[in-house]
Amino acid sequence: MRILVALGGNAMTAPDGSAAPDDQRRAIAGAAVHLADLVAAGHEVIVTHGNGPQVGNILRKNEIAAGELPPVSLDWCGAQTQGTLGFTIVDRIEKELGDRGLARPVVALVTRTAVDPDDPAFTHPVKPIGAYHPRAHAARMERHGQVWHDFGEKGWRRVVASPDPVEVLETRTIVHLVDAGWIVVAAGGGGIPVVPDGHGHNGVSAVIDKDLTAARLAASVGADCLLIATDVPHAVSGYGTPEACDIGAVSVAELREMHRSGEFGSGSMGPKIEAVLRFVEGGGRRGVITALSSLGAAAEGAVGTVVTSAGPA
Repeated sequence: MRILVALGGNAMTAPDGSAAPDDQRRAIAGAAVHLADLVAAGHEVIVTHGNGPQVGNILRKNEIAAGELPPVSLDWCGAQTQGTLGFTIVDRIEKELGDRGLARPVVALVTRTAVDPDDPAFTHPVKPIGAYHPRAHAARMERHGQVWHDFGEKGWRRVVASPDPVEVLETRTIVHLVDAGWIVVAAGGGGIPVVPDGHGHNGVSAVIDKDLTAARLAASVGADCLLIATDVPHAVSGYGTPEACDIGAVSVAELREMHRSGEFGSGSMGPKIEAVLRFVEGGGRRGVITALSSLGAAAEGAVGTVVTSAGPA
């Protein structure tokens, strides 16, 4: 079975959210164990990953150095994190497979995701990134062309465009590699956002939701299953209320109705729900949201929030 795994931020940081280099290496080593389990079971595996904490670190460095060096744009931030996280994930998967006596080639691709230059997200940026700061700090960064919003008592925070992914430009290369037996790490952080420019593309300062890109890529590479690995075993309806209920096997129609009714937070579970819905509605066999430690069972639809066209068997 061809499986695309989308690793959440918890797979890249310590349990308390720390993102020091050693924290990231240890977390990625743990994730590699579960990815290797899928390979050992005979599956073709493509890996995408988040990059929120890593981009946050770069943005903070930008802010500290803004008096001397121009801040790095978000497309460059994404490219940097793809390189750093990509080679680290490749190293750890290679080691885990080698320890098991499995000889499989692994590669990470710097990957671009095309977006629509007319996407309304560009004229109304609303996605918050980075830390909260006082107004004076926000004003200083606005002089570099950034947009900051007042979040009340917490302070001011930068907001950026988060356009919908249209196409992962390296899809043909990814398919070629997977067909040839490679394990591929691609489209990290949702992909480097680019817009068409004549016969090519140019990077643009934006952030693309990595789960929505994962759904787009999974469909484009002909994946049978989209696995979104997070820090909870399944999605929950009625979260935070006395009526809270775990969501197990569910039909795409039932889950779409829950989503329309506002069951899932826009900044947390909502994009993951939307991603598995898009994948299955587009013809994918199975979309699963579950904990990283459950990837093996999730591939078989045995655990997690399992979304199919028909729902429970």
